[in-house]
Amino acid sequence: MFTPYMAYRQTDAVKARLAQTRQDIIAAATSLIHDAGYAGCTMTAVAERAGVATGTLYRFFPSKGELFAEVFRMTCAKEVAAASHGAAQHTASRDFESAILAAAETFCTRALRAPRMAYALLAEPVDPLVEAERLSFRSSYTDLFATVVRAGIAVGQLPPQNPRLTGAAIVGAIGEALVYPLGHSSPAPEVIPDVLAFVRRALGAPHP
Repeated sequence: MFTPYMAYRQTDAVKARLAQTRQDIIAAATSLIHDAGYAGCTMTAVAERAGVATGTLYRFFPSKGELFAEVFRMTCAKEVAAASHGAAQHTASRDFESAILAAAETFCTRALRAPRMAYALLAEPVDPLVEAERLSFRSSYTDLFATVVRAGIAVGQLPPQNPRLTGAAIVGAIGEALVYPLGHSSPAPEVIPDVLAFVRRALGAPHP
């Protein structure tokens, strides 16, 4: 008697276990970047920290580039959300210059608290797949700053200017300003006031 082929369907328990394993791998990779930067991470080290076999790791992420692109994607989303939250405390009161400065300060402060991760996000040589996420990260920050600049122009708090260009310039300047401090073992927080002073001047806002 002919028995039709029945496709295997994963149970909810199996799906949950696979999802948890995937999250464990991502968490392990994120932890390793915090400790050793991108160059210091290997797939073997990630597998060991996640408590899985290397072969299992490759079934979830066929290459280091794919794994760390996901790590960068998730980390960048958190960083942009934190900066957005910092800005939102001032946009609610329609103080747009302060909103931009708060977002910039949040960017800098969080970077200096996790220098190895921040250096990996901003400047460390990476796989092309990861580089694509880096560009997306910068674009998201540019969108954040451009939106607030545009709002500041609309109410007369900031002089007329190209919001997108200003946003991109702020992101680029902050990133470049942080590269040297982040590349040293004990980055000095004194850089933050200087960065904020630069951002204020770049906006064309009157000095307080």
